[in-house]
This record gives sequence, structure tokens and C-alpha cells, in this order.
Amino acid sequence: GFGRSRGQHNKGSLHEIGVGKPQEKRSQLDFHSQFSGICENGRSARLHCPYSLPPKCNSLAEAQGYIYLLAKDQHGCRFLQRIFDEGIPQDVQIIFNEIIDHVVELMMNPFGNYLMQKLLEVCNEEQRMQILFMLTAEPGELVRISLNTHGTRVIQKLIETLKTRQQISLVISALEPGFLALIKDLNGNHVVQRCLQCLSNEDNKFIFIAAAKYCVDIATHQHGCCVLQRCISHSMGEHRENLVEEISANGLLLAQDAFGNYVVQFVLELKIPSAMSNLIFQFEGNYVHLSTQKFSSHVVEKCLVVFNDEVRSKIIRELLSASHFEQLLQDPHANYVVQTALRVSEGPLHNSLVDAIESHKAISRTSPYSKRIFSQKLLKK
Repeated sequence: GFGRSRGQHNKGSLHEIGVGKPQEKRSQLDFHSQFSGICENGRSARLHCPYSLPPKCNSLAEAQGYIYLLAKDQHGCRFLQRIFDEGIPQDVQIIFNEIIDHVVELMMNPFGNYLMQKLLEVCNEEQRMQILFMLTAEPGELVRISLNTHGTRVIQKLIETLKTRQQISLVISALEPGFLALIKDLNGNHVVQRCLQCLSNEDNKFIFIAAAKYCVDIATHQHGCCVLQRCISHSMGEHRENLVEEISANGLLLAQDAFGNYVVQFVLELKIPSAMSNLIFQFEGNYVHLSTQKFSSHVVEKCLVVFNDEVRSKIIRELLSASHFEQLLQDPHANYVVQTALRVSEGPLHNSLVDAIESHKAISRTSPYSKRIFSQKLLKK
């Protein structure tokens, strides 16, 4: 809304999901002190987990056989991450062997997810393929993990670290059936965005096709409207054309929606001739109605800013010809449209607008909304 708050939903920034604080180098002493409370003897350990952790665990060698349990423990997870930081392939393999059968569970674990993110950074390609096979063996599994608060972080890391054609194909095939669920989910939408950022235009084709197909459903959703804009930004050629065409074809509907209006404004800013023509055709004759609605009034303001002088003049004349123009001045939403019209208009048209407003000065001065028009230095000819 043009540098001011008018009660529109604030999309906020789509912050990246990190992988936690960097870990310091491991030391046997640190590991022992962290675990002294739970590893001193079998009895104490059994109080903390269903299976006892190793007594007096001072090294990876002593932790063997218990690595899966350690991965789900706050301190144990940190200890294992430090081993990954040292990057010794043999140590990575030892940990990998004990957790590979539990990767799905660990990805959705509050502590295990950090270990899995770190593993994806240090594992070799054979190990990465084994992880991928575990994640894609059961249909819907990868989507389920992506929708999880902790799992989404790991799947984003997985997408960042994909190396081969086979790996990319496995992930795309697993995500595609759950596209709509992902893009409309608080956690899942970040996975779609990571695909847009990390994969090629061709690899992201499944996203662009589905986004165009479910355009209205996605555009009118809290999370979907943000991702749809990013789909347009990352797409090229026919995929971008199709997306923009679908959005502009539904422009009148979307302009009046709490979230869809953002998408229409985004498309207007692109100034693509075919989309502009489509939106101009739909909006013509509806500007008065759109100006008095909370969400679409923002779209009308955007039209006044981005359209050429000829179209801008038509919009202002349509507003001036309203049967009760004074009501627009007193409307909680339309008054902002009038202010924008005053700012962007010039010459005789601007003077006509000023005259129309001045003629209702007595009535409008009593309205808290029209006061804004008169209080600003917009009525100069």
C-alpha cells in the first residue's frame, strides 16, 4: 500500500530456515562432561531413554552401537555434528551406518534434524543416494517430511546439495504429487521456494505447470500468494507467459481478495503488454466499485501508477463520473485512491479533479477520511 499501513495483511519476509549455530571442534573432555549426567552408569542412562546410553562415553569408538540414540539427544547430536565437522570419511561412515535406517525419523526429530542437515553436507554421493532411496521408497514420504517443522529444514538442505541428474529426478518425482499441499503449507512452501532457487528452469517445470493450473487457489492463499510471485520471478519463456496469462485472466476476482491482490499488483509492476491489456479490459467500468473495497483499492492505486497517461485518464474520469463522487472522498478505502489520483494526474484532468473535490468541501470536511485529502497539499492547480 504505497508506504503506509491500511490494515492489509503483512506478508512479512520469508526468512530462510538455518541449520543452527556452528559447532566448535569436538573434544573428548567436552563430550564426557556433557554426558556425565546420563552416561555415568546404566541405571542413570535408562532413566533418560528407553535404551541405555554408553557408560562413560568419551569417543566415537565408545559411542558405537548407541549412535542412533545419541542423534536424538541434544548433547549427543552436537557431539556427532562435531565429528562431521572434522570430516574424516571413516567416521562419517560409522555414523552413517547406524542412522541410515532411521533417516526419516531423525529428519523430523527436534535434534536429529540438525545432524541430518550436517550429514547432507559431508556425505559422499553413494551415501546421498542411499538417503534418497530411503526417503522415496514410500510414496508421499518426502512430502510428509517437508510439511514437518523440523523436516522442512532437512529437505531444503537436501535440495541445496543435490548433485546428479538421478538425484534431482528422484526428488522431483516425489514432490510433484504433493505440490498443492506443499505450496499452501507454512513449512512446505519453503521447500518449493528452495527448488526455485536451486534447480534449473527445466527442472522446476513441474512447479510452473502446477502453479498455472491451480493459479486462483494458490493466489488466494496466505502462503501461496507469496510463492506464486516467486514462481513468476524464477520462470522464463512460455512458463512465465502461461503463469502471467492465468493470473491476468482472473484479475478482477484476484484483485478483490485479501491475498490475490498482492499477486495482481506484482503482475502490474511487470508491465507485460498482454497482461496489462487483459487487466485493463476487466477493470474498465469497475474502478468505482474496486476503489471502495479494502483489498482492490490497493490494486486501483497501482493501476494509477503503472498504466500510461491514456488509461490513467480513463480511470480518473470514471471516478469523477461516479453518481455519488462525494462518497468516494468519505470512504475509508476510496479516499486513498483519490489521493493517489491527485498525485499522478496533471494538467486539465488534475484541475477537474481538484474542482470536483472542492465542490464537496463543506460535506467532506466532517468526514475523518476525506480530511486526509484536504489536509495534504494535493489540491493545488
